[in-house]
Amino acid sequence: MLTSPIYGIIPPLLIVSAFILPLISIFIKSKKFYDLYALLINIVVLMLSIIILIDVYKAENPIIYPFGGWPPPIGIVYEIDRLNGFLGFVAVFVMFMVVLYSWWYTGEMDEKSIAYYYTLLLGLEAGVTGCIYTGDAFNLFVMLEVLSISAYGLVAFYRNKPQAVEASIKYSMVGIIATALYFFAVILLYGAYGTLNMADLALKSRAQSLGLSMFMDWFTLSGGFYGDIVATTAVALAIAFWAFMVKSALFPNHFWLLDAHPEAPAPVSAILSGVVVNVGIYAVIRFVYTIFGQESVLGGLRNAFGIVFIVLGGLGAVITALLMAVQKDVKRLLAYSTVQHVCLIYMALGTGIVYPEASGVVLAATMLHILNHSIGKSMLFMSTGVLIRIANSRDIDRLIGSGRIAPIAGLATVIGALHLLGLPPLAGFFSKLYMYNAYLSVNQPILAILLVLATAISVMGYAKLLIMGVAKPLRKIEVDVKSLPTISASLVLTIMTVSCIVISILLLSIPYIPISNLWDKLMVVAKDATNFNSYISSFINAWQSILGVK
Repeated sequence: MLTSPIYGIIPPLLIVSAFILPLISIFIKSKKFYDLYALLINIVVLMLSIIILIDVYKAENPIIYPFGGWPPPIGIVYEIDRLNGFLGFVAVFVMFMVVLYSWWYTGEMDEKSIAYYYTLLLGLEAGVTGCIYTGDAFNLFVMLEVLSISAYGLVAFYRNKPQAVEASIKYSMVGIIATALYFFAVILLYGAYGTLNMADLALKSRAQSLGLSMFMDWFTLSGGFYGDIVATTAVALAIAFWAFMVKSALFPNHFWLLDAHPEAPAPVSAILSGVVVNVGIYAVIRFVYTIFGQESVLGGLRNAFGIVFIVLGGLGAVITALLMAVQKDVKRLLAYSTVQHVCLIYMALGTGIVYPEASGVVLAATMLHILNHSIGKSMLFMSTGVLIRIANSRDIDRLIGSGRIAPIAGLATVIGALHLLGLPPLAGFFSKLYMYNAYLSVNQPILAILLVLATAISVMGYAKLLIMGVAKPLRKIEVDVKSLPTISASLVLTIMTVSCIVISILLLSIPYIPISNLWDKLMVVAKDATNFNSYISSFINAWQSILGVK
């Protein structure tokens, strides 16, 4: 167990940076300064996330950082294993790319709006990283609020547009209900277990199966149980999972996303799809696989949650693929694409719950698909953001040919579409292939058919993106030089395009490349999601070390 401040500094650093920026803007009114400020903060955060990922991958057990030196479960701790170390890095990488892209995108904004924009952007990043790294269920609620408030403001960034304000109001109303219900679930868990530390919950939920009940008062500082913990846990998780499904936009809880994506600025849409939805998915994985996974008090009730995920994921993937095909607004098309991929992820997660023997492969495939979707979808929103600026329209028919005017953006749109569609040898194909094989391994050909069917139907939607990127324009496009991407935007799209290709290469076993085979690394990440023994051991070692208890 390591307790260096480096493991707990990212969210506080981002929060402080966000709060300081409005004060700085009183004295410094320079777009270049705001751009550089946000970029430097994100460079530091990116480097820290890389160090954390490397450290947790090498460590045998999760790393715990106790804030203020307070031992868990009394104090708030961050408990970082390979699962949230990996997802934290993915989130920070996408945010870094978005900030660099924003140098170009915010070019025509006034200084006051840019300071407001970066303040909310840093606040959102703080909420995302706090949700992912935290080891406390209540702190997860707090960071969800930080994330959500920032997201509501960013969706309504174009506050002179009634549609943007309306989308933000819809998003905030649904989000407030979701976070309030999660808070209620937290109250139920605290009432039953007397603790909100995630590792402590994982320990207590397995007290009977692990034969630890007689020692409970000795090695936890949170006391015993209260009431019917099985019923309370089931109700609390049902409420919490609904909140997480809203946050991750799982069908049919996706309606907020369909307005938020089109009306938000392109980089914000990239964050909502490439980063924010992952928070809800991560929370579900942590609760259903680590905290209340196998051998917990839930027992067979876990299968009920798994079946719900499979049904909603399978139906949603097909329905949203059909809806993609009829969209004329490119950002709304991408919004439906996001919902479809979230549905595919939940269908896989549900399969891993119902069929524990396949959980390793399923979770590894899920991690790969989250990576593929985060990179591919955020790239698509940014590349189409360039094309929208050029054509001054979100209408797909009017965007045809814009890819030839901005070839880097056009190429990124084509690669991104093929990547998410799953055309071999791009990495999107491999994550779907691993899911497909996992379904067949547990004798569920219907799920495999749903995966193939949803992918096949989505071709009609992705074909529109391909036409935008390569076809000749149907009409003359008057190009404003100011709308063309600058070096920063082109660099971002190039890096994201190359990233899609690199991920594909790393899935192959190549001698002398240490991070290849990527699939083996993801299998290790998946193992941490279900390794509750390691998660609990780090918790026990932490408080014993801090209190000097042997």
